[in-house]
Amino acid sequence: MPRESLDPAVLKLAGILVLGALAPLLDSTIVSIAIHTLGHDLDAPTATVQWVSTAYLLALAMVVPVSGWAAERFGGRRVWLGALTLFMVGSVLCALAQDIEWLIVFRVVQGIGGGLMLPVLQTLIFRAAGGRRLGRLMAVVSLPALVGPILGPVLGGLIVGHLSWRWIFYVNLPICLLAIELARRGVPKDSGRATARLDVPGLALVSPGFAALVYGLSEVGATGGFGHARVLVPLAAGVLLVAAFVARSLRSPEPLVDLRLFRVRSFAASSALLFAGGLAMFGGMFLLPLYYQQVRGESVVTAGLLLAPQGVGALLARTAGGLTDRYGPRPMVLGGLLLTAVGTLPFVTGTGDDLLLSLALVVRGLGMSAVNLGVMVGAFEGLTPEQIPHAGSTTRIVQQLGGSFGTAVLATVLAQGQGAAAFQHAFAWATAFTVVACGVGLCLPVRVASAELPS
Repeated sequence: MPRESLDPAVLKLAGILVLGALAPLLDSTIVSIAIHTLGHDLDAPTATVQWVSTAYLLALAMVVPVSGWAAERFGGRRVWLGALTLFMVGSVLCALAQDIEWLIVFRVVQGIGGGLMLPVLQTLIFRAAGGRRLGRLMAVVSLPALVGPILGPVLGGLIVGHLSWRWIFYVNLPICLLAIELARRGVPKDSGRATARLDVPGLALVSPGFAALVYGLSEVGATGGFGHARVLVPLAAGVLLVAAFVARSLRSPEPLVDLRLFRVRSFAASSALLFAGGLAMFGGMFLLPLYYQQVRGESVVTAGLLLAPQGVGALLARTAGGLTDRYGPRPMVLGGLLLTAVGTLPFVTGTGDDLLLSLALVVRGLGMSAVNLGVMVGAFEGLTPEQIPHAGSTTRIVQQLGGSFGTAVLATVLAQGQGAAAFQHAFAWATAFTVVACGVGLCLPVRVASAELPS
């Protein structure tokens, strides 16, 4: 059976959008490397400077739920260009900030732009593809998520070590300018739907609710566990607000987020995997840089270079896109989860030289990328063009919550121990939850047929 190639027009569109998405994904890893330097140069205590990351995360959380409506109302092209421009303006303002307070404010501007970009990217790509060859297409779309962890720590370390901290934001400027110009020329115009109504009461519930959940989880590491009021109060408020949103949305004729998507088996299973994978994947990304710096005593730049094999493995997994199209998402996800667990085991045992750990990271990166490809194909396969904007924002919300939850749990495990043993314990938790995620992966169909929402 001859292999059907990707539509060149869709591939060109994917390349243009992927370039723009590289800016926020690189920015996140670069800024995390520079937090200590920002505190020193701006004379700010750790508790304050952490808001440089937290404010961005909260702004992103607040705006993601509205991304589906915005793409439907104004058109994906217009929202994409607006989000890119906003992110670029926010980056320049951050670079010009004279104190920590203004830097935090300008990070909110960046977060609004970044929060809109990734869901809208998914909407534009999957609409253009028309549900065909999603595996190979997802392999292209996921490139920024693969390149960011490779280049980000290294680039961030070089900037912090040799230039002013302001360059961690100026570096976004050429990427955004090029991405805006290419998008103006290459992203097809779509008029949007003027009758699309914004569910204002739903927005008033889900955006602060989502932000409260993310904030509560982000405080777990600072407080050393889930039992502190700074964690419990926002978590409780977030749960109540999201529960009220769910109850309202199920009765709304035009909800902000279409929860009926969860009636589609592949979408529901993929969403569950996006959350469950938070402990294994996002949690592991939180642990690995700390492990190399705190346990093995490496510098920031060296740690970034030692983590590069994980990105190499992720790039190798791009071939899994065609396999996902041929065999369906379940085999790819289960195989990827198994490889992720195997690649984490040397960090659990605490034995092995740099060569063994590098090989393990290649395997781990290969597994994580295969899981991501399979999950996203399962989430979008069979959806109608009208459902795709809702699917884009919903998967982003679930993924963000899963990543925040995974990082919070592993930060708690890490805080309860000391030295290398604490990291071994935390990596063991990450491996265990990878195995548990296999149970969820069994709910994915072996082959995904065209799915339709029940009436």
